[in-house]
Amino acid sequence: MTDNGTSPGSRRALLLAAGSLSVAALAAGCARPAAAPPGGATPGCVLAVKAGAGPNYSGPGRTRSDVTDGRAGVPLRLELTVVRASAGCRPLAGAAVDIWQADAAGVYSEGRETFLRGVQVTDGSGRCVFRTIVPGWYAGLAPHIHFTVRPDPRSETTSQFFFPEDFLREVYAREPYARRKAPRSPNAHDDRYRAAAGTMTLAPAAEGGGYRAAYTVGIA
Repeated sequence: MTDNGTSPGSRRALLLAAGSLSVAALAAGCARPAAAPPGGATPGCVLAVKAGAGPNYSGPGRTRSDVTDGRAGVPLRLELTVVRASAGCRPLAGAAVDIWQADAAGVYSEGRETFLRGVQVTDGSGRCVFRTIVPGWYAGLAPHIHFTVRPDPRSETTSQFFFPEDFLREVYAREPYARRKAPRSPNAHDDRYRAAAGTMTLAPAAEGGGYRAAYTVGIA
């Protein structure tokens, strides 16, 4: 399946202006990282680079932390903290966070299948945790995990996480990914990856037989 988003220009990083605060003052206020454990937290309070949901989105998934449904792949513990950038990077409790992704073979669940889809609601610290796997590649696109944050029923922010290429090459040398010939440069030809300019790239750290990555998602 293809995964069409909006044009790169419509997915540029947003500069936030709030009330009488200047952009520079707001950026300084958001320079404080929300509390997050080691393992890839992006420094500071970063506004998510918006992207389309793509054709593989099938609506909110089941409420659960472990989304693997027994799907084979290298384990990934994804720890997210959602903050309200326009409110001094205040952690946002009660926000629904929905993720969906391809499996190790680059396949999305369809119909009654629910693998690698799920929803969590942020706690009082704005945090939620998903247990998933490192996604495989497909259609020449950079491997990614889609997500949507819904702070309330009337608004949402949709984007996606990417991975460093050296990390992907290491993971794709392992089973079950090694059953296919992996692309030499998994991110090179994806305009969405370039449009994000590294902003939405995770930095996984080894944990047991898998990896752990933490990220602070700023929404307007």
